[in-house]
Amino acid sequence: MRLALLLFKYFPYGGMQRDFARIAAELQRRGHHCRVYCLSWQGEHLAGVDLRLVPAGGITNVRRSQHYLRRVQADLAADPVDGVIGFNRMPGLDVYFAADPCFLDKARRGRPWWYRLTPRFRHFARWERAVFEPAAATEILLIAATEQRKFEHCYHTPAARLHLLPPGIAGDRRAPPDAPAVRAQARESLGLVDSEYTLLAVGSGFVTKGLDRAIGALARLQAQQPQRRLCLLVAGQDREQPFRLLARRLGVARQVRFLGGRDDIPALLLAADLLVHPARSEAAGMVLLEALVAGLPVVATAACGYAGHIASAGAGIVLPEPFREADFDAALVRAQDPGFGARCRRNALAYAAREDLYSMHDTAARLIEQAVARKAGGSHG
Repeated sequence: MRLALLLFKYFPYGGMQRDFARIAAELQRRGHHCRVYCLSWQGEHLAGVDLRLVPAGGITNVRRSQHYLRRVQADLAADPVDGVIGFNRMPGLDVYFAADPCFLDKARRGRPWWYRLTPRFRHFARWERAVFEPAAATEILLIAATEQRKFEHCYHTPAARLHLLPPGIAGDRRAPPDAPAVRAQARESLGLVDSEYTLLAVGSGFVTKGLDRAIGALARLQAQQPQRRLCLLVAGQDREQPFRLLARRLGVARQVRFLGGRDDIPALLLAADLLVHPARSEAAGMVLLEALVAGLPVVATAACGYAGHIASAGAGIVLPEPFREADFDAALVRAQDPGFGARCRRNALAYAAREDLYSMHDTAARLIEQAVARKAGGSHG
């Protein structure tokens, strides 16, 4: 098959971007040709992929997305493919990989009423409706049951077009046999002493991931435990300055360390004592499961699609919605108990051994093949 994969921006540290790259690689392994349309690309190009950069037009996200779609549609008309797979919501897709939360649900629940009168809302709501409305033909690959329920409630999408994928944790995230040695080496390289209780926040998009909440909780915890050495490691690619200023204002600038986008997340997961992910909105939250398979206890909000795995495994604490600082603070105090951490680790590793947390990308590639074959009215391989 000749397949077009559409996404606005690629950078190597985004969760959706990593899923896109692994799905593209699996499609290629199955013998399909992948053409990628992208507004911007950071990092190495994917081997064997026909990358077509679309010149950015317009000064707003709405204008840029409209310009992007017009350019892509014109190119596809001149050079057709068998199927069009989108990683951002837009009209004209054969398959949509639903990495983002339901836009309409977020607008209704998390925005003031007047937001729904803005051109931005009307544009992105219309594009989401083009994917999910009952009359559409787009097949939808979902990564979390919580988001599936939101889309069904907002659009009444037929169940036959909704496909819930298993998670897709990379094998290198699992705790290796020599995990204690890897932890000791990673902590030494980071300059962490044995007694330093280390929180880890992972993810690009610091506001959405709740980094300000994590910094605030660290400051309150440090005030309660002035004799204890506490540290928050931040791994992710985003604007750091507002959060550096917040840490300075709260008196914990030295305890918050910004590491930037990282390729050594498995080592960081072993080096830390607790993953904190107080996200405001998160369709899935792959890092929660990455921590789980590494045996790292987790404190996360129920807003994360994968938070249910943490609760089912007994691998940490899921904070109820709506978010309350007191709940987060109490969870951080409880998580410091050595017995609690040991139980979470045992539970997490047992869960990782018995549950399918790994086959998302294989399953997604198979479903893409089937959807494109149905569109063609025949069978491909």
